[in-house]
Amino acid sequence: MQLREPANRVSPRAKPYWALSSGLGWLTVIAIQLALVIFIDDTPWWRWTALGLSVVGLAVGVLVQPPIRYRIHRWEITPTAVYTQSGWISTARRVAPISRVQTVDTSRSGLQRVFGLSSVSVTTASSAGTMTIDCLDASVADELVEHLTVVTEQSRDDAT
Repeated sequence: MQLREPANRVSPRAKPYWALSSGLGWLTVIAIQLALVIFIDDTPWWRWTALGLSVVGLAVGVLVQPPIRYRIHRWEITPTAVYTQSGWISTARRVAPISRVQTVDTSRSGLQRVFGLSSVSVTTASSAGTMTIDCLDASVADELVEHLTVVTEQSRDDAT
């Protein structure tokens, strides 16, 4: 039996958010490498190679990675479980019974606020740790936290 994909996609604004986030990281690396190339005499060949690879990394991070992540990142809340799927090179799927949910949190980084996005973290009674649903519209994240809070309060089962 193969597990189906969760039903809900993250916000479409996740794509430009991921592109900018990745781009800022790669541009920082490239700026440092350029400074080394400019200010150090007799630059070795491998430093130029590293700079070239970083430029390729920038292109992949800005142009290739966001649409792939958008197709893969999904989430779903059923009456019995929280289900997430994430990744872009490899895919991770997690399913946790509602009865094992312990806490539900929302977080918004500064860059996420610019894009109107939030992340929802669901902590379970599991050694696998916290499940995170990244890049939801802020209003969807708030509704999801409220819904999960009500549902977990109503759950009488204790799967711990």
